[in-house]
Amino acid sequence: MDTHVIAAGLPALGWTMHGSLLLHRLATARRDPLTGLRTRAGWTARAGHLMARHASALVILVDLDDFKNINDTHGHAAGDAVLTATAHRLSDWCGHNGIAARLGGDEFAAAVTDPGRTSGLSTLQAALNRPVEHNGHALNVSASVGHCDHKSLLVPTLTDALSAADSAMYAAKGHGRRNAR
Repeated sequence: MDTHVIAAGLPALGWTMHGSLLLHRLATARRDPLTGLRTRAGWTARAGHLMARHASALVILVDLDDFKNINDTHGHAAGDAVLTATAHRLSDWCGHNGIAARLGGDEFAAAVTDPGRTSGLSTLQAALNRPVEHNGHALNVSASVGHCDHKSLLVPTLTDALSAADSAMYAAKGHGRRNAR
């Protein structure tokens, strides 16, 4: 083989490998390493597209109640188990009808295109409030859930939907833990 051809091809091969590595790092950065859910940045872009294309979209915010107490009492491995279980429960509830994310800490979000194709908010609330098994202990978990129906917004943007869902979530917390609004 001609050495000139090999010499010319090496930089192209190097750039191809470098580009592939960068794409992998970008994809990894958009996924939470603990739960496997999208991060805030990855979710926001996708949820914005879903809202723009689906008039019946529903945005949900979830905040685990007294999560710090789980970490302080049972350790961070127990807290990680609760976060992972919450992620699976929220993702399962969304199914192929939406996307879920871990926004940070013990806060999660979801956007579903057609709420009628889910099992309903009461089912989500019940799933999120089920105990999580960790090292032979049943850890009591509770979550406050806020939601916003796309159709109820004057300006149907993701920012407005998140703001309304956040307000609803804090209203639910004001009525005690394990609530949805």
